[in-house]
Amino acid sequence: MELLTKILVCFLAGAGAGIGTGFAGMSAAAVIGPMLMTFLGVPAYQAVGIGLASDVLASATSAWTYKKHKNLDVKNSLPLLISVLVMTLVGSFVASLLPERAMSGTMQIAMIFIGLRFLLKPVKTTKEQMAAATPKERLIKSIVGGVLVGFICGFVGAGGGMMLLFVLTSFLGYEMHMAVGTSVFIMAFTALTGGISHFAIGGMPDVTCLVLCVVFTLLWAKIAAAIANRASAVTLNRVVGIVMILTSIVILLVNYVF
Repeated sequence: MELLTKILVCFLAGAGAGIGTGFAGMSAAAVIGPMLMTFLGVPAYQAVGIGLASDVLASATSAWTYKKHKNLDVKNSLPLLISVLVMTLVGSFVASLLPERAMSGTMQIAMIFIGLRFLLKPVKTTKEQMAAATPKERLIKSIVGGVLVGFICGFVGAGGGMMLLFVLTSFLGYEMHMAVGTSVFIMAFTALTGGISHFAIGGMPDVTCLVLCVVFTLLWAKIAAAIANRASAVTLNRVVGIVMILTSIVILLVNYVF
């Protein structure tokens, strides 16, 4: 019975994480971390590490799918990628010093607010508007945005992908599909860095949970990314917003009501 419960929780967590990753570049840890902590009692730091590890292949697969549809900007995203990676390490170290309950609450609150933002105010930037920013302006905004996103991803494992998507669309003027493709490309490297640092600091997590979450997240991310490239920008915003909000509400109810 314990194994079946673990499989079911990991399946649901992987489905939510994979759909969020494939549709809008959401960090898998934003879903997997709280789910494992709440329903399986996995320590917070290890749960986030499992989420980040699950994010690696899921984001890489999604990025490849977006690339095939010409919705990935590798060249201009490199400054953002570097600054995100550096700050992910810093955020991961700071997170190891905080109590588990603080991490869990931070993740859920971040998911609700960011989910509401994408649900109520969808990004409608066009590809024509992407060329408006100058190279210098794009570089500065990329570094500043990368510092913020990297710290969030390393610190709580939640909101990193969503904040990255926000930076790409609102600060750098990316069209929605291009932003999601570029976001998952960067998140693959960020998740790898964050996952390794989490395991190095907090130790190896439950191997069964790790393998199950990686497989289920990869499967659903591949399916979601294929669908997302054929969907409208508004649909992408609404799907990820609903997934994040519903997941957060369920976890908050379990933790603080029941």
